This record gives sequence, structure tokens and C-alpha cells, in this order.
Amino acid sequence: MQKFDVLIVGGGMVGLTTALAISKNSDLRIAIVDTQPLAEITAHHDVRVSAINRVSQQLFVNLDVWQDINNSRVQPYQHMHIWDKAGYGHIDFDLSDLSKREHNGQLGWIIENSIIRQALWKKAEQDENICFFTQEKLTNIAMGDSEVFASFSTQPPITAKLVIGADGANSWVRQQMKMALTFRDYDHHAIVATVKCPQGHQQTAWQVFLETGPLALLPLADNHSADTNIGKYKSGKDTSDQDHLCSIVWSTSPEEAKRLLALSESEFSKALTAASDGKLGNISLASERFSYPLTMRFAQNFIKDRVVLVGDAAHTIHPLAGQGVNLGLLDAAAIAQILTESLNNEQGSVSSNSAQWLSPITLKQYERWRKTEAAEMIGAMEAIKQTFTPQQAPIKFLRGIGMSIVNQIKPAKNVMIKQALGFKNHLPHLSKVID
Repeated sequence: MQKFDVLIVGGGMVGLTTALAISKNSDLRIAIVDTQPLAEITAHHDVRVSAINRVSQQLFVNLDVWQDINNSRVQPYQHMHIWDKAGYGHIDFDLSDLSKREHNGQLGWIIENSIIRQALWKKAEQDENICFFTQEKLTNIAMGDSEVFASFSTQPPITAKLVIGADGANSWVRQQMKMALTFRDYDHHAIVATVKCPQGHQQTAWQVFLETGPLALLPLADNHSADTNIGKYKSGKDTSDQDHLCSIVWSTSPEEAKRLLALSESEFSKALTAASDGKLGNISLASERFSYPLTMRFAQNFIKDRVVLVGDAAHTIHPLAGQGVNLGLLDAAAIAQILTESLNNEQGSVSSNSAQWLSPITLKQYERWRKTEAAEMIGAMEAIKQTFTPQQAPIKFLRGIGMSIVNQIKPAKNVMIKQALGFKNHLPHLSKVID
């Protein structure tokens, strides 16, 4: 029976980041269980993308994985344009709202999830402290006096001193541990797709608030030809699509989502162009359309016994601000810091020959830290959603005035953009931007 210090269930972006962050500052032996194969990186963009903020980018830099991500298909953006379809209000953000140290030349990066996951996975494969189990899913986890027993269907079981559930919104770990969940339907479905914009994305993240919900058009890297042997993209090969591709996240009512999905490609493209006020030209589809319901989830406890939840297993939020994955990556950095600092404080060196590093007191530090921030983010998303929901004329008028005033007040914009970039008072060490 193989024995580990930490068992991570889920090898997605957050689970892999958790493993690398723990391993960076400890000698803890880590097992990752995930049967989802790596997606092949092709010339066709993955419709699932993430907006990576400055703090998350710094985390990837400190884990020595950013260069591998950046060598693939990555689109930075220097501007954000947000407007209200029902009124005249708008807000513009750009690099001039921040210091050079804060923005490092970019406001953020739009990256396909498959590209991030592949870079993290390959980095973890090179780490001698990390072992992968990819053949079977777990069938059971059972608590012992000093360890957790994890069973497969046919493979021998493994044991670990701590289990980290990083297995997504419908977390098997959370369900196995009977960890209560607070949830609420946002009454929105998100439509995602890749589109062509003839006027170009202009290295700008665009978002318009419609009657039925927000529409985001996120800039994608140009469609360079791929070296299929290494999965990296060479520059300067095909300029026909250069700066013309965007990823859309269209959050709307279930009824409107159903109607939009039933439209022909040309009719959907017309609807998208009209919704975006033609700011990017006559938009056309460049991929299939996919849709999924949006739900707020918040685990009532992030820890139970020897189990910790991170990322979507602990919380999910509305994608209107693109902060979901960034919130999960901070969970990863936070749990790694809590564990390794506890080891250092007790023994003066990072070793697994101690029980204190996973004591209830230690784990409670993580729960207090991350539950507070997740709750604040959920509240902020709800406030933004509710602000743009009423369509009565007086409210639209006041909303427009408010957006216009904020757009003219640099200190207010500075606070907002710093939040978008992930800067907070209490950041994990691996996420801090160092002068």
C-alpha cells in the first residue's frame, strides 16, 4: 500500500497548482487522482478560457510554470471597456490607471484552460514529490486514526494524512464527506463560443450589460500554426485571423439561452453583433456553441476531519467579473502556505514527521482566510448583478450617471482595477508581486 502525506482529488488547474505550491516549499509526498486526460492542443481554440489576473500570473511565475504557459497561445490585454446597453453609462480601464509595478505591462491574460492545465500537469510530472493516479476514479475514502484510506475499484488502496478536494463544482469528495452546501440558481445560463471580430479585439476585454444579463467578449491570441510535437505555437504564420478572435461568455436567462442556441449560425452572429452594438464589427461564429447553467455554491465548511476543499469544490460564483479561477488559485496558494508554515514553525525545517501541520487549528486558519474572501466575492458578484437587473427608466438613468462619474474619478477607478487584478491586503506569499 502506497503512503502519501497529501492526496489531491482533481487534477485541474486548481488541483495541480495546489500540488506544485505545496511541493515548492516542502518535502511532503503528494498523490493526484484524476482520470480526465489532457486535452490535445490544436489549431482550434478551446472554448473554455480563463481571465488570469496579475496576482494569479505572479503565482504561475513563482511556480516556474508561467514561461511554459506564455510560450503557448496567450492573449494579454491592456484595456477594459464596460458599458450599459440600457443606458449611456460606461467605464474604461487601461494601464494608465496603475503603476508599472502593479500592471507589469498588462491588465490580464486570456488563456485557454487546456493550455494552462497542460503546462501545470507537465511541470508536476517532473516533480519527484508528486505521483499521479490516472487509471481509475476513487470509490471510497475512509477516516482512520492518523490517516485517510482511499480506495479504487481494482487498484490497491492508498493512504494519506490529508485529502484536498479539488474536483470541481460537483465535488465527489464534498459529497463523500457529507459537507453541507449553500447554493442558489443565478437564473442564468452561460453561452460560450469562439467568434471572429472583423474590427479586431484591440487587446481589450469588452463587457456589455444587457437586459437579460452580461455579455463578455474576451480577446484571444491569433491562430498561429502549431508544432504538434510539443504543443507550442509559432508566431507569424497565419495573419488572416490576427487579433480578430474573441471568446464570448453570454450570460442570459434560460429561455433566452435556449432561443439563441436554436438560431442558425448567421442569425446568432447577427444577434451577437447587435448585442455588442457593433463595436467589434459584424461578428461571426468560429466554433460550436455550448451552454451551461450558472449556480452560486458555497460550502458551509471548507474543512472536515482530514479533508480540505479548494476551488470550485468549495465555491462557485457568477462569471461576470471573470474571477472564479483566480479565487480558486488563491485557495491553492493559501493552503500550501498554511501547511508549510505550520511545519516550519514547529520543527524549523519542512518535514512531514509531525502531526501539527494538519491539526484542526492549522486547517481552521485556511478556512477562516478563504471562506471570508469567497463570501465577499459572492456578495460583490450579487451586488453587480442586481445593480444591472432593474430596467425602469429612473434606475437606468441613475445607473448611467453613476458609471459616468466613476469613469471620471481616477482614485475610484484605481480601487476597482486593483480588485480586478487581484491585489488584496492578505495575499499568499506565492501570489505577491515583489518589487
